Amino acid sequence: MKLQILLMLAAGAAVGALFAIPPADTTTDRADRHGVVAPIDTVIVQAGRFAYRVPGEFLNAGKPVDGPVVERRMRRPFEIMAYQVSVAEYDACVADGGCRRQDGSAPASADLPVTGINYADAMAYAAWLSKQTDDDWRLPSDEEWSFAAAERFGDDALGLEDDDGSNPATRWLAAYRSRNAPDNSVAVRPRGHFGQNSKGLHDVAGSVWEWTTTCYARNRTDAAGRLAEATENCGVRVVGGRHRSYMSFFISDGKSGGCAAGMAPDNLGFRLVREAKPGRAVAFVRRLLNRSTAG
Repeated sequence: MKLQILLMLAAGAAVGALFAIPPADTTTDRADRHGVVAPIDTVIVQAGRFAYRVPGEFLNAGKPVDGPVVERRMRRPFEIMAYQVSVAEYDACVADGGCRRQDGSAPASADLPVTGINYADAMAYAAWLSKQTDDDWRLPSDEEWSFAAAERFGDDALGLEDDDGSNPATRWLAAYRSRNAPDNSVAVRPRGHFGQNSKGLHDVAGSVWEWTTTCYARNRTDAAGRLAEATENCGVRVVGGRHRSYMSFFISDGKSGGCAAGMAPDNLGFRLVREAKPGRAVAFVRRLLNRSTAG
């Protein structure tokens, strides 16, 4: 009887921990408990709805068309880094043996966003940071990144449906040039150079593109525009920046090539999402259930 009461109390606490809602929009500055990582600025992006253009390549009757725009709902808030990971932060992982030295011909200033990063490098840093801080860090999905980018997100629409199909590449390049801001230098700038968006994120769609976990997909639609077939390739991932791009996971220098489609990004870096960890009560219940199952 006592064990049943304890289980019920622990389960109640676990449910509360699982459904806890993060605080209102704010920038947090949590100090690392191990003294290895500098305090990390994060932003709480509140839940909401938004218009989302589906990434990937879309073909209708063999002709390239724009991906559809669908309504998406972020059902819960999420916490994301306010800035891209810096050289100094990434170097701490390298020094500790958790990350590969980033590609580059010369050491970069510590306050710059780290670049020369491939998908595996970003995943390695997330795993290392999770271990150091006892938090769960991960790359965002393209949906999360697009929602957090807000007004800085560049729409992929190129009007290909209105083109005669003779040279869609010309229209694509024209659209790409029109997206470039007045400060269109490919040089990597100190963090904060490109300003803050309406969600509180800095340097979105600046000179550094950011890895996401979303896989590249090649899609075919029917005459009504409905999705008829999709082929996913997770060896290629979506990266977000001034425009979307699609990079092979092992590519660390966007300018060297490796795109599945579209124009290559100038520089490859990343920022991470912090996942809320279940409370201690959840772990306690799991241990009790494991014991009862083993017994």
